[in-house]
Amino acid sequence: MAKSTSRMTIDERYAYLQIQYERYCRATKPEKNCLLDEMMAVTGLTRNHLIELLQHPPKRQARQQQRHNSYAAATDAALQVIWEAQNYIGAERLQAVLWPTAQALERAGELTLTPQVRSDLQQLSVSTLYRHLRQQATPANRRRAAAARLNTLQRAVPARPIPWNTTEPGHLELDTVLHCGATTAGEYVLTVTLVDVATGWTQCRAILGRSALVMADALRALLHALPFTVREIHPDNGSECFNDLVLRTLHECAPDVVLSRSRPAHPNDNRFVEQRNGGFVRAWLGDRRLDTVAQTRCLNALYSDWLCPYFNLIQPCMRQIDKQVLPPTPTHPLRVRRRHDTPTPPVLRLCATPALPEARRTALLEQRDRLNPLQLKRQIEAAIAHLFAYPAAVPGQPENVFETLAHPEHFPAACTALGIPYLENTTDPQRDAESSLKDDSLTPA
Repeated sequence: MAKSTSRMTIDERYAYLQIQYERYCRATKPEKNCLLDEMMAVTGLTRNHLIELLQHPPKRQARQQQRHNSYAAATDAALQVIWEAQNYIGAERLQAVLWPTAQALERAGELTLTPQVRSDLQQLSVSTLYRHLRQQATPANRRRAAAARLNTLQRAVPARPIPWNTTEPGHLELDTVLHCGATTAGEYVLTVTLVDVATGWTQCRAILGRSALVMADALRALLHALPFTVREIHPDNGSECFNDLVLRTLHECAPDVVLSRSRPAHPNDNRFVEQRNGGFVRAWLGDRRLDTVAQTRCLNALYSDWLCPYFNLIQPCMRQIDKQVLPPTPTHPLRVRRRHDTPTPPVLRLCATPALPEARRTALLEQRDRLNPLQLKRQIEAAIAHLFAYPAAVPGQPENVFETLAHPEHFPAACTALGIPYLENTTDPQRDAESSLKDDSLTPA
């Protein structure tokens, strides 16, 4: 009988033999011959080896001798620098950009690559990286708050997820991250995050409070910063996105935008942006409380100048390409097997689509080539340290949220408070903007 062309892993082979062992023990001699033929075809092992393994319940033995290190210390040192430049991402993502990052760091003078190190870096496998890199701990999951009742605007928007296999850029998930520390009392900073489902492109902006005015201003700034056309925006059911001022701003900045929202009791409908909340915002800023105008403005500079370029142009992200539900077996429970494509930075995913004009595509790639990944990471760390050095808000002393707006000229109330001219015909009358600030415009922090 011909051997199987698909090679089993050692763990799969032992799992298979454990199942066949019981059949082998109960079988007659002719039946054992047939079973041995079948097992030879499936596992690729010889007949005598199978007979020896089936004398007792098959069990994989521990390695008698550990594998020696095949790479020099210089390769490990270079690997640590590359890993630091990519902010200690996992082995799968790091392996996909290992050599391009090494070349960028060499051009920037951060690495000196000998011929041996060059050869090693170009052939390092994912399993080797797993052995050489310290894996990061997974943050503990947090309980979700109970869902609030939907308002009239929320009920008018269809509830459905953006398909995970969307290939057209412009379908964006939206969510907010609270920087409230240990308590949600008073006003504090929030991060508004937009994530493109097809490419992973991420834009963030900090706001102080959660009024309709600051939310509308943040969305205006985020949409103007995106390099592609917005086709759909998908928030969760939070009321900060479903009000007249925010919806009018959305349709003004993106006239053809389509709105959808998450289904109640389906938190995974906003799964892509939820991943960014943990792996992007929380990973850098943690749970520290931010609640002043100065902190908000500093955080916005951090996002626009360093963090978003670092994530979009340097760090690779993985995209799921297949999902298969596997039925339970005697050795495994019901499980889902997911396959992902080659980890790639969002800028390369975006440039591979027809969504960008050639001039814009060239400009993005040239911007990426000019970056020093390690220097950019150091700038991010220095900016975060500067952000955390700002003092917290003084109890009883109000913070003026108008000073945090990116485009105050579009809002009559902000123009009045800041003494600047109002840009006509961009929003509805002033009463709309003023009514949106009843809760948090000048509330003490």
